[in-house]
Amino acid sequence: MSTTPPPRVLLADDHTLVLEGFRRIVEQRCEVVGAVEDGRALLEAAVRLRPDLILLDISMPLLNGVDAGRQLKKLLPDAKLIFVTMHADPAYVSEAFKAGASAYLLKRSAARELDQAIEAVLKGQYFVTSLLTRELVTGLSSEEGGMFSQRQELTPRQREVLQLIAEGRTIKEIAALLNISPKTVEFHKAQIIFHLNLRTTAELTKYALAHGLTSA
Repeated sequence: MSTTPPPRVLLADDHTLVLEGFRRIVEQRCEVVGAVEDGRALLEAAVRLRPDLILLDISMPLLNGVDAGRQLKKLLPDAKLIFVTMHADPAYVSEAFKAGASAYLLKRSAARELDQAIEAVLKGQYFVTSLLTRELVTGLSSEEGGMFSQRQELTPRQREVLQLIAEGRTIKEIAALLNISPKTVEFHKAQIIFHLNLRTTAELTKYALAHGLTSA
């Protein structure tokens, strides 16, 4: 008699201790096939390992979890995304689900909620931590663009460039990471400055931090 293999899970968070904590919880019912610490490594690992579930944070280096999530749903449409993050604002929850999330938990959620979330998404259901439910209903019902309204004016490529600028990457480094020319990076930077009405790299960095595009 054959048995159903356990779900394959890929973990993504930029804190090693958090990854180890996730691993201990998830391994009770799933096979952990990999663990990565930045958004670009997540994309590469997901394509290579083809997991059933992906646990990811929002604030990750090189590519934030929301934008990584959008790309993951195009690359692996059947993979379920479970966001586990420190961001409790309903606007972040909204962005995560728009990016394809099946579940959203906070890092201060109880371990049993992660287990409940995994069980729910494997059944094709959605899950939001009980710590957020009341705030979520209130926040999303009153949301009128909110903190993400300006960010949504940016293209996916512009958001990538903005995050890398905020993380201190040079124009040449960004060009190499994104496989585009330095002139194209400069063009995107100019467009970002125009859309966000910001002037300096410091202002761009502050904006990226405030909007969860980077944690550093």
